[in-house]
This record gives sequence, C-alpha cells and structure tokens, in this order.
Amino acid sequence: MYAIIKTGSKQHKVSEGDVLLVEKLAGDKGAEVVFNEVLMVSDDKTVKVGRPFVEGAKVTGEVVAQTKGPKLIIGKMKRRKGFRKKTGHRQALTSMKIKNISI
Repeated sequence: MYAIIKTGSKQHKVSEGDVLLVEKLAGDKGAEVVFNEVLMVSDDKTVKVGRPFVEGAKVTGEVVAQTKGPKLIIGKMKRRKGFRKKTGHRQALTSMKIKNISI
C-alpha cells in the first residue's frame, strides 16, 4: 500500500515504514504529524484518486529528527562593474518516518 501526499508544496510517494525528508514541520523528536492532504491512495486491488484530495484519507508519521540540508552557494556578478557577491543557504528539513496510511 502506498499514498501520494502533499507537504511543503511538494508531492511525495510514501509507504508504511518509509523515512523521508520534508520541509521543516513543527514538532520535536517523537512527535506525531498527520498529513490530511492525500492526493492518491493505492492498495493491492484499488486505486483512489482525489479531486484534489481523497476524502477521509490520512497519513500519520513520526518526527525522527530536525536537520539541515546541504549548503547551496549562490553567486551574483555584474560584468564590467566589479560587483561580486557570494552567499549561501541551508534548507531546514524534518526527517519523518511514516507509521500508518488509512483510507
């Protein structure tokens, strides 16, 4: 059984027991998070597609850790002006373990 959920304006395909990185969610380690925006649910025999969400479906997960992503380097330059600027960015992420998918 798997589901496609929407979180952080991204879509993720998840199954029970999966560990995935999503954009930062509120909650400490061990906190339970419920995803109500389920776009599709599939089990062995049937597939339910939502318009836009499947009614009554939810995915529950547990926060494993609050981490940061890799450092991205952003460089700006204007030619012939001597302007150069270098900055960086690290995205705040939440590591989630999927516990249950219910229809």
